[in-house]
Amino acid sequence: MYSTAAAGAASSPPRRDFISVTLSPEGLGTGGYNNSKAWRRRSCWRKWKQLSRLQRSIILFLCAALALCGVISYSSLGEPWKGLANKSLDDQRTEADIPGLKLANPAVLPAPQKANGNLGDSPELSPQKPPKLPHGRRGPPSLQLKPPRRNVRLKTQYDTSKVVEEPVQAEREENPGKPVISWRGAVIEPDQSPEPPSSKMKEAEKPSSVEAEEQKEPVPINERQLAVIEAFRHAWRGYKDFAWGHDELKPLSKSYSEWFGLGLTLVDALDTLWILGLKEEFEEARRWVATDLVFDKNVDVNLFESTIRILGGLLSTYHLSGDSLFLEKAKDIGNRLMPAFKTPSKIPYSDVNIGRGTAHPPRWTSDSTVAEVTSIQLEFRELSRLTGDEKFQRAVEEVMRQVHSLSGKNDGLVPMFINTNSGQFTHLGVYTLGARADSYYEYLLKQWIQGGKKENELLEDYMRAIEGVKKHLLQRSQPKKLTFVGELAHGHFSAKMDHLVCFLPGTLALGAHNGLTADHMKLAEALIETCYQMYAQVETGLSPEIVHFNLHAQKGHKDVEIKPADRHNLLRPETVESLFYMYRFTGDKKYQDWGWEILQSFNKYTRVPTGGYTSINNVQNPSNPEPRDKMESFFLGETLKYLFLLFSDDVDLINLDKFVFNTEAHPLPIWVPA
Repeated sequence: MYSTAAAGAASSPPRRDFISVTLSPEGLGTGGYNNSKAWRRRSCWRKWKQLSRLQRSIILFLCAALALCGVISYSSLGEPWKGLANKSLDDQRTEADIPGLKLANPAVLPAPQKANGNLGDSPELSPQKPPKLPHGRRGPPSLQLKPPRRNVRLKTQYDTSKVVEEPVQAEREENPGKPVISWRGAVIEPDQSPEPPSSKMKEAEKPSSVEAEEQKEPVPINERQLAVIEAFRHAWRGYKDFAWGHDELKPLSKSYSEWFGLGLTLVDALDTLWILGLKEEFEEARRWVATDLVFDKNVDVNLFESTIRILGGLLSTYHLSGDSLFLEKAKDIGNRLMPAFKTPSKIPYSDVNIGRGTAHPPRWTSDSTVAEVTSIQLEFRELSRLTGDEKFQRAVEEVMRQVHSLSGKNDGLVPMFINTNSGQFTHLGVYTLGARADSYYEYLLKQWIQGGKKENELLEDYMRAIEGVKKHLLQRSQPKKLTFVGELAHGHFSAKMDHLVCFLPGTLALGAHNGLTADHMKLAEALIETCYQMYAQVETGLSPEIVHFNLHAQKGHKDVEIKPADRHNLLRPETVESLFYMYRFTGDKKYQDWGWEILQSFNKYTRVPTGGYTSINNVQNPSNPEPRDKMESFFLGETLKYLFLLFSDDVDLINLDKFVFNTEAHPLPIWVPA
């Protein structure tokens, strides 16, 4: 119903006109619109129910997809901008801290997050849970094998019976124009996964990339490499026939010796098998690791030797093969070695009972050797990076922090012993780059490289030590004026040089390659000549364990003098290790030729016809070198591996811008700066 009222008169006061409208609910009907929340809900629900099931499903799917895209966009766009800003600041800080340092080669794997109280600017630890590979195997953190541009992933190694590329399945058939590259131990192919990287793995685990136009064809195996493979197979046959699963082969007596009872030779040789492409032997060794390598046993092991050989070998093989079995074994042995660090000073004991979880120093002293406690860092740091457990890295970096600040050094040179109770150097005044101190200097540089060249205290200690070597330990022999590294004992110089010191040319060359002073490369060239002469001037062409150099010319005398107690050869790798570095960085073929001469001498004087190679007691007697009946595990783990790499012209066969070798020749990946 409607009612209207209006009034107006000229004499009356002015009034506002209006219209009043009254709506009756009855007039709208009981089902009419009333603007209530209940009515709106009923209206929307009615319209939703009127849609078909297919229409409703499509709407729900689109809403979910939009929400997911929003989450992915937020996580993927935020980190790169943050990473770019952080990287720029880090690079500026590092180059500013060390004037004149040229960082020639950037790091290539995610750096770990910093454990509490890390040394200097230590990179930070980042828990690593590698992406799944086929057949239920977890792969390693992605290894960058070329300058970044394009995603890649690692696959299996090649067969050395023929130098061929492994067949690549459907991806290559669908994309025949896309390059596929084989390297000794991996096949690299473009990543065809449609899944966004942020949904596949964490930022720290994103695959590295390869620029297609810079990829190279596989480098064929040459005759010298084939000779190394033959030598390895001969040694492996002896080990398999007479010492399988035991620590070391005794090739003459066709038996074995035990040190730790952990299959030392087999574990030490795993990554060599992979690099040489010996598929069948590798799979057989893997089966033994899976079923028979057990660390829960009442046995004392040396912390240093078990770290560099067993832990290092397992970590390296994990990275090359992508097989999580080796990472699980590495975590097991790593945890069992941790009791060694439970000392008053945090300087670890030398020996650990891996079954009982106890540790102790040697029976005759409470000291540990400096080389042993400062040459386990690469392995434990990498174990923390892979597992996300900071305790491994914290323990070994506490050692480096203490050694960095200790008194008793001589221009960066350190004594040979350190006390586990006081944490102080002992036997002061004796300085050497030989046994008990050698790998301390090696690991200063290699930790700096491993960590992305950010830990400046390590670099400073290394640079200071090399200057100390030049000042106190460097001399020239007569008559050939060979540059050598002697020893200093309470101010008295000794012209004694261990074969172990021949690691130094390779380490110096590695530092120069990573931007350090060119003088280091010049010194490396002089020292590798000396190490070669330690072989060439000996009757068998094999170096003794220790030599003494003549400082004064004497008629009828060579530069090298050998004492009867020092004339044994243990099949050591240090010289061929440095030859490998020198050839890789200079391309000078003479280093390959020198390595070939050494391999020929090994074959002539140490090879046992029934399988294996043996150490010898007398390198000066070609007619009777007096075999010792022992093949050290490092002959397979280091010596033959470095010879194989030396004879290769493929720089991507363990690229030294992507990997750093531990002191037992096990390659571990270099980290990307955070």
